[in-house]
Amino acid sequence: MMPERKRIYIVVKTYPTISKEYSELVCTAGVLEDGSWIRLYPVPFRKLDIDHKYPKYTWIEIEATRNTNDFRPETYRPNLSTISVESRPTKADWDERRRIIFKNKKVYTNLQELIDKAKSDGTSLAIFKPTKVLDFIAEEVERDWDQNKLAILKGLSQQLNLFQTPEEIAEEFKVVPKVPYKFSYKLEDDAGKQSTMMIEDWEIGMLYFNCLKTAKGDEGVAISKVKEKYFDYFITRDLHFFLGTTKQFHNVAPNPFIIVGAFYPPMPLPNQQMSLFDI
Repeated sequence: MMPERKRIYIVVKTYPTISKEYSELVCTAGVLEDGSWIRLYPVPFRKLDIDHKYPKYTWIEIEATRNTNDFRPETYRPNLSTISVESRPTKADWDERRRIIFKNKKVYTNLQELIDKAKSDGTSLAIFKPTKVLDFIAEEVERDWDQNKLAILKGLSQQLNLFQTPEEIAEEFKVVPKVPYKFSYKLEDDAGKQSTMMIEDWEIGMLYFNCLKTAKGDEGVAISKVKEKYFDYFITRDLHFFLGTTKQFHNVAPNPFIIVGAFYPPMPLPNQQMSLFDI
């Protein structure tokens, strides 16, 4: 298929994962000018030139080709050399973000309705607004990346950098630290169905490590600070979640969705309630 030039408003960046094929990857998703979803994968975000790095809620332009190896219709393979990043926002304009993100979109309030749609037509990105946010959960997981994957990546790095010094190779091979906790929300939808959904958001990983540094390595304090923002603060806002599926579990998991981003504008004023979706 031929590449297409896309203008994309970035709303999702997941925390990096380690892949045998592609090294350190970030799944990026956003909306096109007509409001439709698009996923860009793979993106080795930390290795991009500084001029090509993009924050959330920024418009970018890039050439991308529909990834025919992925049945999910939103998935495109980006040509990273073609990225241009429009001016980065200097402050949060929540009204503008709402206008762009909610354009021509259904906001799901019933999780089973969304799951059924994913199984029927491959939908893999959506906005979900829970009726209640019941809890925020932190569970300890493996503290280190898979050693087999790291060994493969290190070998590839050495093969591809024959003319670099060992120090240069070591710098190239550096990978993002692994978050030693899995964070999840316990939610309830409009049918009263309760679900526990994992969060794989770049922001929560960075927040954890920033809080850990401030807490001088005390993980308990760091986790409480993360919960303070993601639970205590967010539930006072007009909280929505960006949900996404993984290709591996899309058609087999009872609920294939995970939380890939949180959208937390202030509560709309009463006279805004009717106009937000009249776009």
